[in-house]
Amino acid sequence: MPPRRPLSLAARAAIATGFALAAFLGIVGLTLSQAQYRAARSSLQDRLQNFVIAYLAGTEVTRYGKVLPPDSPPDPNFMRPGSGLYAMALGERGYHWESSSAIGRDFHFLKPLEPGESQFVGPVDTRMGRLYYYAYGVAFDSSDNRSVKLTFMVAQTEDQFEGENAVYRRTLVMWLAILGVMLIVLQMLLLRWSLTPLRKVANDMSRVERGDSEHLDSQYPLELIGLTDRINAFIDNEREQRTRYRHTLADLAHSLKTPLAVIRSQLETAGEEAQRRSAVLDQVRRMDELVAYQLSRAATSGRQTFASAVPIAGHAEDLVQSLEKVYAAKNVLCEFDIDEGAVFYGEQGDLLELLGNLLENAFKWANHHVLLVVKSQSQPGRLRPNLWLSVEDDGPGIDEDKIDKVLQRGVRGDERVQGHGIGLSIVQDIVRAYRGELGVDRSPEFGGARFCVKLTHA
Repeated sequence: MPPRRPLSLAARAAIATGFALAAFLGIVGLTLSQAQYRAARSSLQDRLQNFVIAYLAGTEVTRYGKVLPPDSPPDPNFMRPGSGLYAMALGERGYHWESSSAIGRDFHFLKPLEPGESQFVGPVDTRMGRLYYYAYGVAFDSSDNRSVKLTFMVAQTEDQFEGENAVYRRTLVMWLAILGVMLIVLQMLLLRWSLTPLRKVANDMSRVERGDSEHLDSQYPLELIGLTDRINAFIDNEREQRTRYRHTLADLAHSLKTPLAVIRSQLETAGEEAQRRSAVLDQVRRMDELVAYQLSRAATSGRQTFASAVPIAGHAEDLVQSLEKVYAAKNVLCEFDIDEGAVFYGEQGDLLELLGNLLENAFKWANHHVLLVVKSQSQPGRLRPNLWLSVEDDGPGIDEDKIDKVLQRGVRGDERVQGHGIGLSIVQDIVRAYRGELGVDRSPEFGGARFCVKLTHA
């Protein structure tokens, strides 16, 4: 069974946004619903309290302590039986009064209150259903200085209260749903616009693969510039590597023509066996050097965007120890001036080839002294510091009129300047592969040759 294909960025963003939006709108809806419920409950309390005050204002007590309720209620629903809006009053010595709407209803749960005491309760379960009610205790003074205590109550069924809330909730859900759909559509449009640069990268990559373009376009948002620049660098490196392989094979074939022709001529020409053997061995040795040189060129990795950092100090010490053994008879002293933490961004083999050939060349021509200098130079706006290294010796040096020829591009392995042959050629190839600079001049300290290499990292 093939592995399941991961969701696209657009699908991931849409799903995440959908869940976040649903949760946000749900919380908003719940918050607004609760706030409206508390506001409606407070409004109901004020409404029932106003009804109680209206009844109190219309109630009179005679000089004999008889309670006379108001002739007309503050709301017509108090006169309609079963309207859901009820009023009643409790007094001393069994006094009981109720509005026309409350006739036949059971209000056994109502308890007398002390004057000035009030309570708002609800919803409570009764035989008439769930009710909200407001009760208030009051004391009327009669003309004979008697105090008549009454408790007025106004109640309303929960159905009326919940009916108003249900309308609000339905309206709220409808508008939140409309708002949610609008936000999702807007989010999809914004998402499509935001992902346009990524689609442009994919389209440009397809154009590069088809050969319609050499590189990715440079017009990208700031967040993608680093990615596209590294992709372009990777494309350039891959093409340079392929070109280097092709040129290496061509150079190798061309370089082997002359030795092979000499061998054939020696084998076809009659002569002394020892002389012929020596000539053939010389050509075979030369072919071996040419093959080693061309293989080194082909193996050069070149500048890499994601190359690891290779410490220089340890490898330099190992190379010098080996060369001191090879050139022990010359008693050469090699000094170091290497910055702490200096690293080479590339393949370790390229670093060893670069340092090894420069140091071996210096040991070959030096009288007694060799100096290796490695400096790490940070550059503003760059993640990797530049690398500057030089190898100096106290040998005869190189004449100025021969420096250009030493650094000449395209010189084949069998056409190198004597004494600075294949090793220096490999150095030039490595420096070019890493887009660096190689310079040759006089050592200001020792007077011999100085080879300077500058590598600029991305």
